[in-house]
Amino acid sequence: MAEPEVIHSWSAPRSLSTSLMYSFAQRDDIEVVDEPLYAPFLKATGVDRPYRDEVLSKMECNGDKVVKDIIYGSGSKKYRYCKHISKQRLLGLPTELMSKGKHFILIRNPLNILPSFEKVHPPSFLELGLGELVSIYSDLCQMGTPPAVIDADELQRDPETILRGLCDDLEIPFQASMLKWEAGPRPEDGVWAPWWYKSVHESTGFSSSKKYPRTFSMSHYDLLEQSLPLYNILRRHVKHNSSLLSSPLPPPSLPVPENAKLLAWVGDEILPREMAKVSVFDSVVQGGDSVWEGLRIYKGKIFKLEEHLDRMFDSAKALAFENVPSREEIREAIFTTLITNGMFDNTHIRLSLTRGKKVTSGMSPAFNQYGCTLIVLAEWKPPVYDNDGGIVLVTATTRRNSPNNLDSKIHHNNLLNNILAKIESNNANAADAIMLDKDGYVSETNATNIFMVKKGCVLTPHADYCLPGITRATVMELVVKENFILEERRISLSEFHTADEVWTTGTMGELSPVVKIDGRVIGDGKVGPVTRTLQNAYKKLTEDSGVPIPTYQEIQK
Repeated sequence: MAEPEVIHSWSAPRSLSTSLMYSFAQRDDIEVVDEPLYAPFLKATGVDRPYRDEVLSKMECNGDKVVKDIIYGSGSKKYRYCKHISKQRLLGLPTELMSKGKHFILIRNPLNILPSFEKVHPPSFLELGLGELVSIYSDLCQMGTPPAVIDADELQRDPETILRGLCDDLEIPFQASMLKWEAGPRPEDGVWAPWWYKSVHESTGFSSSKKYPRTFSMSHYDLLEQSLPLYNILRRHVKHNSSLLSSPLPPPSLPVPENAKLLAWVGDEILPREMAKVSVFDSVVQGGDSVWEGLRIYKGKIFKLEEHLDRMFDSAKALAFENVPSREEIREAIFTTLITNGMFDNTHIRLSLTRGKKVTSGMSPAFNQYGCTLIVLAEWKPPVYDNDGGIVLVTATTRRNSPNNLDSKIHHNNLLNNILAKIESNNANAADAIMLDKDGYVSETNATNIFMVKKGCVLTPHADYCLPGITRATVMELVVKENFILEERRISLSEFHTADEVWTTGTMGELSPVVKIDGRVIGDGKVGPVTRTLQNAYKKLTEDSGVPIPTYQEIQK
């Protein structure tokens, strides 16, 4: 007799944990133990169960003895499978419980747990044990042994795939016998089986889940609201996923990996990246009804902050937003977000202000009775274009919005017009797409304003159809300051094709030289002298001006 290698299964109740225990019991190299910590849990907590006295009389109640003699005691098989319910992990149990053996976590959507749980016992946050399940995951990660996480609903949908993956994670061979068992009670059942195991006793395997769920009892709504975020925290760590609504694509790599962990401001609070969400009733979801600004941070200062806030408030007023946050509230939200993230340089902010959440879905702003929603999304983000070698543009067939339809002086989030043009540039493997106005004159690109140089004169289109960008205005001031001739007028596409120099401007990309448009090489195909002069002037301006971020100077000391 030797000590078997112990496999610990941790779950909430009603998560197919008994079916999974039966599955492992079919193996020829394993013995299973059904909830060995149940008696110590009942004794320590005093919770009432219809079978309480029977459990306390038939099972070991001393937690230390359970861990040492039952969980890690000697056995006749190579492995021992211990099914645990998370709430049964009590304080004061021997540390070997977690530090030894192999652990995995079985989760299930509370939507599917709550309806069946109440048949035996009234559900509560404590009884579900999802908080403790997250704690178990966290503790094991801190020990350097992050556990595998499997989803019961995925297990039911595709048992062989999920079991094979789990066996790989546990470093044990998969056995086909795990997929079937005989119906009826089993010798490994706990004494509570008559109260809880009726449906699993009728099964002979992981039966397919029903296509549609039963109607959810709204009496459990508050409990669902409390527990679902915890389930979602664990679900992000599921490796073997075959959900109907899951993307078949692997997780994408981020342009800047450091942005995988960031904190964003949503409404009136700071949230981690994966939790930073708006309501499905929010106007930005219902109709793109929102305004936004792009801000860039240089060495502890926010460049052109006040100008961007001016434009945001103008856009919100033009769209008749009500209950708009004050200028100081927005400034403080920006500062708080940057300081909390430690983002003081090489950072871009996407600042959005939506009309807010609606009391019911629909177009009318009369439904917006909660006030605006403020979003501050700060990311580590260097300029997004090649500002040294230059970029390539194509001309889109999609025309820029006319003020007859939607005034581009409102910096709104309804960007489908721009997105359609961006699709054209993506298809042409170009950086961006030039957009023309209704008369065929150049307006701007899908994302930036545009300038050109011809015989020493700097030209840019009127801001009739395009956004009068803040970077655009800044560069126009620099053009005059550097003693170049500036002309703002209608410019045809062929003038851009034959220009000596071309560049685009925007907060996210700064000044980006354009070396080719629609297959035509601009100038000699290199960054021109006027462009370089203005790039240098813009760089110096960003170094010398901007609104300081509070505490930045203290951090630098």
